[in-house]
Amino acid sequence: MSEDTEAPAAAPPLSSNHHDSATPRVLTVLSFVLERLVARNDTLAAVAAGWTGKSLKVFHGVRAPSISIPKYLERIYKFTNCSPSCFVVGYVYIDRLLHKYPDSLLVSLNVHRLLVTSVMLASKVLDDMHYNNSFYARVGGVSNAELNRLELEMLFLLDFGVVVSSRIFESYCLVLEKEMSMWSSGDKVERPVILINNNSSADDETEISVEYTQRSSSSPSLTLVD
Repeated sequence: MSEDTEAPAAAPPLSSNHHDSATPRVLTVLSFVLERLVARNDTLAAVAAGWTGKSLKVFHGVRAPSISIPKYLERIYKFTNCSPSCFVVGYVYIDRLLHKYPDSLLVSLNVHRLLVTSVMLASKVLDDMHYNNSFYARVGGVSNAELNRLELEMLFLLDFGVVVSSRIFESYCLVLEKEMSMWSSGDKVERPVILINNNSSADDETEISVEYTQRSSSSPSLTLVD
């Protein structure tokens, strides 16, 4: 998914790290919310002659990838073995960017790069063990150099604000669930036990985790689609 290529349309012959075939509910809820938001913003961008803002331009491709948001999120989960909570924290990062840079829109041209970058960053903050940038690049369909650059860009755009308190985490879970319940019976987002049992006050800014141990992998790289 370099600037002149799309994300791959199908998964490469990698071995899945998740033996449980059940897709975490958070992926279903997040996919639903993001697809509706992207569809709305694509319409707004079309009316505004393609204007989507400048702040997040580095995450833009020249065309929308052929892989859908649900399939892309499932792909990341399937091959990276990251915890479901990483997708909530990744969404927090994206939402922080959109609030900090209101001139920018989350659209089909940038949503995939923002997702793979934010989930990778969240996995470094949240998970005790995680894959390195090279592996995430293969899974996400971008080059290692591009993903390194996107990670730095996201960190600077966030002013390195990657701490997510248990209170904020729970509030985003509730927002996602509420959005989903408006259109269906409503799925619940998985909460890690450490957050469910947190007895701190509502204003406590306790971090979820700060582990940075990397995993390495010799997984084959992806073939990008032009």
